[in-house]
Parts: sequence; structure tokens; C-alpha cells
Amino acid sequence: MNIEIIKIRSIKDCNVILGMAHFIKTIEDLYEALVTSSPGIKFGIGFCESSGPCLVRSEGNDDELKRKAAEEAFKLSCGHCFVIFLKNAYPINVLNQIKKVSEVCTIYAATANPLQVAVCETEQGRGILGVIDGFMSKGIENERDVKARKEFLRKIGYKL
Repeated sequence: MNIEIIKIRSIKDCNVILGMAHFIKTIEDLYEALVTSSPGIKFGIGFCESSGPCLVRSEGNDDELKRKAAEEAFKLSCGHCFVIFLKNAYPINVLNQIKKVSEVCTIYAATANPLQVAVCETEQGRGILGVIDGFMSKGIENERDVKARKEFLRKIGYKL
């Protein structure tokens, strides 16, 4: 058994969602969930098959994001994992729709932070052990930090 850390290379102004599903039609169902979730959303999906031809399937409405998602999914090659790159939307806009896709088993990460994936490889294949999303905590917020957080949420339109 080998354990490896694989870096998911982000794209400027993008968020990435990493999850696990279980069926070949996942790619089409994820496409439908995303395209109907938020006006103006741009996305690409890479989805690994883990049986039959074991190909990385890709869909999306943005060619660069679609290509990038497929490349990152192929680097992982872990079971039926999927990688989604989003522009013009945040994960908060799409996570519930993704979770409602009947084939989706779990979401490992939804982030704009640097993302590393701990992968285990055996003689059978590869699997995701966990993720490293961003950086270690540097402290506990104080009143100034609370004020800055609340101002930021209002600035981006998520609070009144």
C-alpha cells in the first residue's frame, strides 16, 4: 500500500468541489444540477469511472474548466470520485443540489483554498483517505476579526 498527497491545482477566481459518487450517469446528473442552480454559473466536471473502461468522463459549460476538472480527476484516479471547478458562483450556491443527486455519496471539500488530497493506492486501485483544505488555524478571532468577517459577508451580498 502506498499513500500519496496529490495537489489539486486551482484556477484563478474558481472554487473546487471534490466528492464521491457511484454510477456512470453521475456526470450527466451533476451537469443538470449545476446548470440549473445559479444564473451565470460556469463550471467543469471530471468524473472517474472505476469499472468497465475506467475512463475520466467530463462535462461542463466552460471548456477550460471542463478540461481542468478532467485533468485533476485523472491525477486522482480514485474510484468514482468527481472534481468540479466553479466560476461565477460559490459552493454555497450549488452544494445542496449536488448532495441531492442520488448517486452522490459524499462531499470531501468545497473550497477556494489550496487543496491536497491524501490518496491510498493498493493492488486493486486508489481511494481518497481525506483532504487538507487550506492552512492551519493561527488563533481565535477577536472582536475586530468578528467585525471584519461580518463586513465581508455583507460586502459580497450574503448578509443584509
